[in-house]
Amino acid sequence: MAAFLPRLARARWLSPLLLLLLWELGSRTGVIPARTLAAPSSVLWTLVQMIASGELPSNLAVSFVRVATGLVIGVSTGVVLALLAGLSRPGETAVDAPVQMLRTLPVLALSPLFIVWFGIGETPKIALIAFGSLFPVYLNLYNGIRGVDVRLVDAARSFGLSRLELLFHVILPAALPSLLVGLRYALSVSVLILVVAEQINASAGLGYLINNARDFMRTDIIVVCLIVYAGLGLAADWLVRSLESRALAWRPALLKG
Repeated sequence: MAAFLPRLARARWLSPLLLLLLWELGSRTGVIPARTLAAPSSVLWTLVQMIASGELPSNLAVSFVRVATGLVIGVSTGVVLALLAGLSRPGETAVDAPVQMLRTLPVLALSPLFIVWFGIGETPKIALIAFGSLFPVYLNLYNGIRGVDVRLVDAARSFGLSRLELLFHVILPAALPSLLVGLRYALSVSVLILVVAEQINASAGLGYLINNARDFMRTDIIVVCLIVYAGLGLAADWLVRSLESRALAWRPALLKG
């Protein structure tokens, strides 16, 4: 079994490698025109050039600031609203219904309205990311708080814990796995929204590069930017997984892993 696993791991790379080879072959033979899709070798060379010239790092930094700012606002708002709705009946009455109503709105369809409200600068881009990342955090943390075992709460009260101690020592630790799940979803959603948000009159960022590349039919640059977007999503997921492995080290499943 131990010898089979490395072979299985190597086999998982065969189909992506074969796909790249077929893609390169199709581009070299003219089956796939360069204006339709650049060859992998061209994409790699363009990536090296964009990194060496500083064009990619500078625009990536702009996109990173946008998504990070939107996430901070959205996640913070989602946590506050979830605490208000999850910890008290009046808070649930006041918060949950509007949030449930707003989360059914398609985020990307709000971009014209956000442009009217906030103009065409950085604000609507950040606002879209914040709005989209709010709901995964709210829903998961709210359900996590409501799903805390009542026996844990009763046991904590029997030891004389105050409401504040009960919150920090029992409720929040029990709801932390749900919060981290919501954070993973929020990170993925934020990257998806970033792709569209940066099409709004951007003068820098990955979306700006894609718009310029589209105008000049530079499919190699478009593919490079798409790869970077994918890399941002993978890096965000890795970050939350790392946080989860440390924050939830007490869970048996993680100890066994």
